[in-house]
Amino acid sequence: MNQPVSALIRATIFVRDLARSINFYRELGFNQTYFRGELEHPSATAVLGLQHHHPYEIAIVKVAGPNFGMLGLFQLAAEQQAHSLPLYNGPARTGEVALIFYVAALDEVLPKLKAAGALWLPEPQLFELGPIRQREVCLRDCDGTLINLVERDPALQNISGPELEF
Repeated sequence: MNQPVSALIRATIFVRDLARSINFYRELGFNQTYFRGELEHPSATAVLGLQHHHPYEIAIVKVAGPNFGMLGLFQLAAEQQAHSLPLYNGPARTGEVALIFYVAALDEVLPKLKAAGALWLPEPQLFELGPIRQREVCLRDCDGTLINLVERDPALQNISGPELEF
């Protein structure tokens, strides 16, 4: 083993409505189900730091290809009484994380995401950094998670060196 850590394998979003969230991310292109089921063992809540165990439903979705960059969609049981963040439908806030994805065509995917329940969806902007000029947009999914979509060839995710020389 030559490296001490892997690339990001999966981000997990704790969702209010699992079916709605699955549909939202399918519209973005997460068309494969890596796992769908109920987490029944007490370790599933203990690892989250929750005091009492209640089984809960999850789905892990992904795009075609290697098993990294997946999304876990976890709907905690109502009996868990976990603290729920208020829905937010505005710009980025200090301390939050944005999920960033390359998409081939913003004009094709944005209407689908709006129909699937995007809470905030402003107009795409032209982002410029050195010689790079690309359209981007930040939006909120149906649970208020911040997503940044970058209009670039999704195959560019496989570049293993810097995209720019600074």
